[in-house]
Amino acid sequence: MKNPTLILLTAILSLVSGSAFAVSWNKSDPLFVIERSKNKNYVQYHARLTEKNDLPASNPVAAYWVLEKGGQEELTPIERRYAYGVVRQEKLDKDRFKVILAALKGWEIIVERINDSFKAVVFLNGRESILQKIYIKSEETGAGLPRVLYIELFGRTKEAGLPIKERIAPK
Repeated sequence: MKNPTLILLTAILSLVSGSAFAVSWNKSDPLFVIERSKNKNYVQYHARLTEKNDLPASNPVAAYWVLEKGGQEELTPIERRYAYGVVRQEKLDKDRFKVILAALKGWEIIVERINDSFKAVVFLNGRESILQKIYIKSEETGAGLPRVLYIELFGRTKEAGLPIKERIAPK
């Protein structure tokens, strides 16, 4: 039989914001945003930086809501796990991480230093690109749950800085 106190503590900790237990950081580089057709709120992703402007050894990418009416909010545990959260962060090199988002598990995002700041690099239409924005077009269903119609990824090609986008249709 499991200890009820341990179960209660685990449940409470899962509801507490991840930032309460995060590595201390003072600076960050904005990476990209997720906008939705539902409203003007968006999720901002950024790379947390150490005092030496490097990525921390673990979990360098964080996300939070930027609200239409002003202010910011943490992602809820359900949003982090199933929609907008970073579900995997794998260190590749000193200043490179592979990041997987809950909403785009089939896409690898590489966070790396480019010039003096960190950027999110993906392949859009087969071209290495710096990701700037993800747009999710959805509609409400009769059950009140959103149904994703498509997702568009916007960025600039890494080599020439030309605008590029790719649309993903749900399967």
